[in-house]
Amino acid sequence: MLFLLFSIVGHAYTHSDTLRGSNGNGRDWWDVQHYSLAVVFDTATKSINGSVSIDLTVSVMPHDSMQIDLQKPMVLDSVVYAGNKLSITNEGDVWWVKYPYHTWKASNKYTVICYYHGKPRIAVRPPWDGGFIWSTDSLSNPWIAVACQGLGASVWWPCKDAQWDEPDNGQDMEFTAPANLQCISNGRLVNRNELGNGQTSWHWQVKDPINTYDITFYLGDYVHWSDTMMGEKGKLSLDFYALRYNEAKARAHFAIVKPMLHCFEYWMGPYPYYEDGYKLVEAPYLGMEHQSAVAYGNKYQMGYLGTDRSGTGIGMLFDYIIVHETGHEWFGNNITASDIADNWIHEGITTFSESLFVDCMFGDSTATAYSQGNWSKINNDRPLIGDYGVNNEGSGDIYRKGAAMMYMIRELMNDDTQFRKMMRGLSDSFYHKTVTTAQIEDYISTYLPDRNMKAFFDQYLRTVAIPQLEFYTKKQKLYFRFDHITPNFTLPVKISDKAKTITIWPTTNWRSIAWESDENIIFDKGFLISIKKIHSR
Repeated sequence: MLFLLFSIVGHAYTHSDTLRGSNGNGRDWWDVQHYSLAVVFDTATKSINGSVSIDLTVSVMPHDSMQIDLQKPMVLDSVVYAGNKLSITNEGDVWWVKYPYHTWKASNKYTVICYYHGKPRIAVRPPWDGGFIWSTDSLSNPWIAVACQGLGASVWWPCKDAQWDEPDNGQDMEFTAPANLQCISNGRLVNRNELGNGQTSWHWQVKDPINTYDITFYLGDYVHWSDTMMGEKGKLSLDFYALRYNEAKARAHFAIVKPMLHCFEYWMGPYPYYEDGYKLVEAPYLGMEHQSAVAYGNKYQMGYLGTDRSGTGIGMLFDYIIVHETGHEWFGNNITASDIADNWIHEGITTFSESLFVDCMFGDSTATAYSQGNWSKINNDRPLIGDYGVNNEGSGDIYRKGAAMMYMIRELMNDDTQFRKMMRGLSDSFYHKTVTTAQIEDYISTYLPDRNMKAFFDQYLRTVAIPQLEFYTKKQKLYFRFDHITPNFTLPVKISDKAKTITIWPTTNWRSIAWESDENIIFDKGFLISIKKIHSR
């Protein structure tokens, strides 16, 4: 009953939520192989027009409608297959494309082309309340970008806007923009053509699978420099783009990239996108994990816009945005949650990667202090896992509480060689794949066969309850138990009196051990629990 009480969260979902978040009849029969996106920018009217060529295969018996996501006020003008326009109808942010798809053969490749135009939604508070950012730099040059995680790529181009279906063979992006601006995007630059009408065409290509919300662009007066790093898979290209007048401080500030990438490779395995390279691009918003083109907008400050989110002072030793958004290349981009309800996999493990970076640069004890410093900001308002099939992400605690879970798993393992093997194994076993929470739970549990990890994950992922360790002393005995826990939950809690240290395993039942005094009882802080001394029973 207690488990159910702490798990129940009420929310009324709409038909639109279901269309967006579920693998319905218009989506479940086709699998995206490749997108070719072409966009023309009209900076004067803040509008775009373009096309998307979708290469797909038939995975199961098709239905006679295809769901294409494109959010208002964008307009889908037409959809063409084999030179013929198909019938389209609009339902909110979904466009239904009619055709006798049942005549298509399983496993065969087909191509449909979507033509569209409109004025994309303008971001209110990017990257959280996203959309297009039509801004200018301090010299009044146009500085334009997009950030759309959560909101979805369909805010600016037609696609299957779902995390579980990434284009298996990557994506091509061709942008036509004013000739006085640089246009940066994901992957590698294929070619750049001066069109002779005050416009330049930029063709970028991603070879690896990619989340649709990761597809991006940066338009501005950029300066570029490049470097390489010898990583675990050989030579990795590094490219940096900063506003022209910020070059000097950007070169100095971005120098942390090499040691950071070496650190992440040590703990989490090879950088997942050697084919597409690594880029760090100055952006007109705080930051975003755009695959192989990480957005940077922390204003060349340490911490998070000059503040320390951990409250320990340690957060001011590094640039939060560079480290956090790069960590997403492993968790979020390489390993992607199929449903955003499981996005704790993105944010929790990536937030934990910050402490791995601190461990590399400043030592284990500093990393411990940094990790635990973040726990005080956990709200416990809703479970970390959202509601499936309705485009619901769950609690904002997916960052700090998700990271706390990973920290505690490291504590439970108590063997950094094995823990590192597990982290690298996640990156390898689910390389370029979409996953569920269940898959991640099962994989981690194989490294802790003597622990009840189901109860652990149920406690921290599916309830808002924090285990409360109650204790009292009586007649030279220490009595203890857990309250507010899921069935069969326990943790190895270390306690000491400065002279000795022992480990107890609290459950819901009162237990006792010999203890001479109620003074100087020190509880280890390695787990996210609360401690409460009560009057003797």
